[in-house]
This record gives sequence, structure tokens and C-alpha cells, in this order.
Amino acid sequence: MTLQLRNLSVAIHDTPILRDVALEIALGEICAITGESGSGKSMTALAVMQLLPHGAEVSGTIHLSETEITAQSEAQMCQLRGNEIGMIFQEPMTALNPVMSIGDQVAETLLVHGKATPEAARQRAEEVLARVGLTLPLTRFPHELSGGQRQRVGIAMAIALRPKLLIADEPTTALDVTTQAQILDLLTQLVREDGMALMMITHDLAVVSDMADRIAVMQHGQIVETAPTQTLLAEMQHPYTRALFTASSHRASLPPADPGPPVLEANAVTRAYPLPRELFRPRKHHIAVKDVSFTIGAGERVGLVGESGCGKSTLTRALLGLERLQSGSIAAFGQPVGPDMPAVHRAKVQVVFQDPYGSFNPRHRVARLVTEPFHLLPDPPQGAARNAAIDQALEAVGLSPSDADKYIHEFSGGQRQRIAIARALINAPELIVFDEAVSALDVQVRAQILDLIARLTRERGMAYLFISHDLSVVRGITDRVMVMKDGAIVEDGPTAQVLETPAHPYTQTLLAAAPVLPEMEALNG
Repeated sequence: MTLQLRNLSVAIHDTPILRDVALEIALGEICAITGESGSGKSMTALAVMQLLPHGAEVSGTIHLSETEITAQSEAQMCQLRGNEIGMIFQEPMTALNPVMSIGDQVAETLLVHGKATPEAARQRAEEVLARVGLTLPLTRFPHELSGGQRQRVGIAMAIALRPKLLIADEPTTALDVTTQAQILDLLTQLVREDGMALMMITHDLAVVSDMADRIAVMQHGQIVETAPTQTLLAEMQHPYTRALFTASSHRASLPPADPGPPVLEANAVTRAYPLPRELFRPRKHHIAVKDVSFTIGAGERVGLVGESGCGKSTLTRALLGLERLQSGSIAAFGQPVGPDMPAVHRAKVQVVFQDPYGSFNPRHRVARLVTEPFHLLPDPPQGAARNAAIDQALEAVGLSPSDADKYIHEFSGGQRQRIAIARALINAPELIVFDEAVSALDVQVRAQILDLIARLTRERGMAYLFISHDLSVVRGITDRVMVMKDGAIVEDGPTAQVLETPAHPYTQTLLAAAPVLPEMEALNG
């Protein structure tokens, strides 16, 4: 065995985090650790890397081949990290150094461990980057790359010294389905070719159902079930495993669709950005959104899907009046969207962002955060009426009125997203834009948020635009879906029709790349 955990327990300031974790991963094996947020997946990886926070107390053993990890000094661990153990982090933009070129960052791994001269390290960096599918100049910086390209750089850094063990911590969470499929295929290829062991950490069973040799399910810091992938998916002996399986393929129960008059109209919308000037040549522009037209009716639930860079975010900002158009028009409730749009109409449109923590001021209590949209009202409620509105908004999303006095850091990711929805609801809007609102949530919390959105739709009849790269989520929460490619809408139709019998080749490519869990009946023969 390459990695062997025995009775591994971790407590931080006397609070148990991991309890008697036992796990083995052999060379050439892909072992997936799955579970909801807070189950202990990432803490297990950090324990193996000996990167635990201050105040952590460890018991049990961690063997990497013949080396007892817990007995190593920090200097000895510095030799093991990168050399014997490589790690790919969830967010490559924060894992990469923004002021170093990608070539220098990959070469740095070899130089730090004294494995190559500067010239040889640079050559090896070029070879490794080419191996992970990047043939870009080594002088490029992280901000010049897409999310998938940055993740490939992170993989190149992790495998530069051919480690025995590779740890991938949610490496595809924020990636679109085609890029995600490419990264998963790349990791599988690297394991098979180099014979390394891969610990794949994920909250989504669908991501690893076709990739992993074995799956370990974690709950409350313990491994509650582990078995070869097909055996585990077919038998699922533990109730928590079954709950994860059900949540991974969850579809919300929407009321029948009955669209009313238009609440949002986009007509031939085009948005372009100027490219850097070239000497003695006319300035060129990158067209991010090309001649996009669509209408969303009152009470209609519309999805927008596409790869990273297809123009979804630019179009979203334009719909919210945050981007200037080169041509075309956008109207909400019959009023042109823009700086001059009357506040009373602007109050009818709200947005829920992907990162709820980043969209809140951490210095303010929840009561102030959820009432931010009140500034759009000509006569916002005061005193008891304001408190009643806060209580009503929090209760509508399944939280308690007492949560109004807390700060945002006191809540889990799912609770923060509920607060973001409460903020969007407090003015009783008629249209909400959900911008990747569930992409960072684990499958069980995601299912809860989708059920919440469906319930609010039944109770309030609001329309929404649901933007996501996850086709399984869009399938269960929308009536109509638009597919975007290279700034244009290439397919638009009823969700079931588009996702079951796609007409455009690009839609077919997206569906082919999306991870899918096998049906329960197929697993049970």
C-alpha cells in the first residue's frame, strides 16, 4: 500500500474533527472520498499533508510507503510535499502565485527540491505543461488563463516530480461540464501512466462514479462505508450513502408553468471589449455577447447554460444594468435597463450570486444585510414594520428570526445562500437572477436550496433566470433552457426537449460531457 491511515483522529482545541479514520490507497488506484461539507474530507487530506491548523491534536498513524507521516518534522515534511505527495487545490487562482509566470511556478517545484538546474527545470516545466494539455508560452501569468487552464497548471505543479500520492481536493467544482470532463480524464490518464495513487475528494458521487476504483463515504469525521465503486453504488449499505445518491440526482417539484406578460426582454444584445492596441493597426474588439434576443414571461423559470467564457456572466451583468451595450436593448417590466431605470422597477429585479460570503459585508449583522434592497423603495419600512419584514424574509427561507442578530461568518455555506435568497426576496421581486447559486454547495445542501426555490416559486409566482454549468441542476429547476456558445444563444426550448433530444451539436457535446449517476434499477441488476 502507498497510503495507509489507521485510527486517525484529529481534534482542534478539543473539538473532534476526525474519528478513527481507516483508509488504504494502493499505487495505480483512484480512491474517492465523498461526503457533505464539514464531513472531514479536506481535513483528512490536510492531515496527510501535515498542514493542519494550530491547535490540532493528532492520534493514530499515517503511513506513506514505509514513512510514518505523523512522526516527521516540518523540515522533513517539506521534503515529502511535492516530492512524494502532490496536492491539487480546489481554487487554482488562489493556489497560484499571481506575480509569477506559469513556467516559473512549475519549475519552482523542481528547484526547491534541488532536482534540476534552472535550465533543466524550465525544460521540464515545458514538458509537464504540454503533458497536461497546455502548449501556451511559459511566460503567461495566471490571470491570463481560463479556469480550466489554471487548474491544469496546478496539476502540472503537483506531478512535476512524479509523486507516489496525488491528492485532488474538489478540483472540478467551479468548472463547466466539458472542462470538468477533460480534467477528470487527465487525472485518470496520469494515474494509469505513472502508477501513482490518487485521493480524489469530492461532494458529488456523479463526478467519480465512472472514474474511481473505490469510494469512501465520510460523515461527521468518520468513514461510514467504503467499497469498490460499482459494489458501493449497487449495495449502498449505509443510509447516509443512499441519502447522498438521492441528493445527487435530486429534482425539485415545480408547479405547472403558465408564463404571463414579459418581465424581461433582450433584443439583439451585443457587448464587446477592446483588445490591446497593436502598433499601426486598427484596434480590435472581442465580442463577448453577439446579437442575443430572448424574453422571460412572468412566472417563467428559464435556465442559461454554457461553458466558461461563453458569455453567460457578461450577459448577466448586462441584464442587471452593469454592462454598457454596443447595440441592442434590454427592458425589464417595460422600462429600459440602465442608470436611468426608475428605482421602483429596479426593485422588482434581484440577484443571488455564486459566492454568498463574498457578496456580504462581514462587518454587518444579518438584519442589515437582508435589508440592503430597501434603498430602492420610495418609502422603506421602519421600526416594527422593518423588523417584521426581516423576520418574514428569514422565515421564508427556513431560518429563524433570531438569526437577524448574527454575523455572516456564523453560518454554513448553505445557510449563507439562504440569507442571500432572503435578501433577494425582501422587496417581493418579480424576477430573480440566480448566478451559479448552488455550484459551490454539497449535494444535500444543493437539494435543499433547489427545493426552497421551488417552494418560493409556488408561493410567490416569481420568474427567474437560473444560470449554471450543471445540466442536472438545470434539468430539475427550469421549464425552459437556453444554451450559449461563443456569445450567442445556439438553442432555446423546453428543458426536457433540449436536454433529452438536443438539436445543436454543441448541446449534444455538453450533455455527453456531463457526469451522470447510474439509475438505481441498473445498479441492482
